[in-house]
Amino acid sequence: MSGYFREVYDGCKSLLVGLGITFRYMIQPVVTLQYPRQAVKMAPRYRGHIDLIPDAEAESGNKCIACGMCQRNCPSGCITLKSEKPEGAKKKVLTGYRLDFTKCSLCGLCVESCPTNALDFSKEYNLAGLQAENFVFDLLKRCEERRR
Repeated sequence: MSGYFREVYDGCKSLLVGLGITFRYMIQPVVTLQYPRQAVKMAPRYRGHIDLIPDAEAESGNKCIACGMCQRNCPSGCITLKSEKPEGAKKKVLTGYRLDFTKCSLCGLCVESCPTNALDFSKEYNLAGLQAENFVFDLLKRCEERRR
C-alpha cells in the first residue's frame, strides 16, 4: 500500500514541476516571429548563394578575369563559366556565368579561390520555387542589373 502512495506523490510532484515550467515561460516575452509578415533579421555572416560583385571601374562591370578557378575548385560542379578572347585584346572577357544552386553545397571554395575577390555570398534567404529552373542563376546578368 505504501508503494501506491509513493507513486501518487511522485506523479503529483512531476505534474507541479511541469506546470511550474509552463507558467514561467508563459510570462516571458514572445520570441517567435510571424514569418511572412515580419522580416527575419539576418546575421552579418549569413551565406546565401554566390554572386558576382559589381565593379564600376572595370570595363566589363565586374572584377572577374575568367580564370576558371572557381569552376575548377567547386566540388559540386555547379558553376559553369563561358569566356572568349576578343580579337586584339590581351585578356579574356567573361560572357556567361551560370550557377546551378540545386547542386551547390555552400562550401565557399569558389569564393576563397577567386584571385580577384570577384565573388561573394549573397544575402538572399527566401528562395522558393516549384521547378529546378528557378534555382539556376545567370550571375553575369544579375551583376549587370545590380550595376544599373
